[in-house]
Amino acid sequence: MTGFLFQLTFWLTVPFWGLMIFAPKWSGTARITSSPLIAVPPLVVYTVLVAAHLPELWATMSSPDLDTLREFLGTSWGASAIWAQVIAWDLLIGAWMFREGRRLGLHPLLMGPLLVFTIILSPFGFGLFLAIRAFCDARDRATTVVTRQ
Repeated sequence: MTGFLFQLTFWLTVPFWGLMIFAPKWSGTARITSSPLIAVPPLVVYTVLVAAHLPELWATMSSPDLDTLREFLGTSWGASAIWAQVIAWDLLIGAWMFREGRRLGLHPLLMGPLLVFTIILSPFGFGLFLAIRAFCDARDRATTVVTRQ
């Protein structure tokens, strides 16, 4: 059952990633991905995984220790729960990136690969996007200052 839930977690988010990557200009994509409720499916899996292990989870997370965390992650339910949590956060980060990319007018051929990169290696994809965003915002601020004078 745990293995099934582990696999299911990612597949529950694929429709949202698919919309952002393959249908970025469809009006429904912006509407759907603007809701934080898109993270609910993997969080339901998380809840199912940890429901029977709340005391162990609390002990691990309330007093972080490397050995305790390693032991927790060594269990199938613990690793699957963390996976569900990571997948939910990655989706929320990806949806924010998608909205920011639209605000900045970034082309879908740039945002698509950035979102895929974020699915695979979230911290690197997110970091790269933040650098692009900072560059675009700095450029926009410079343009605004010039036009106001």
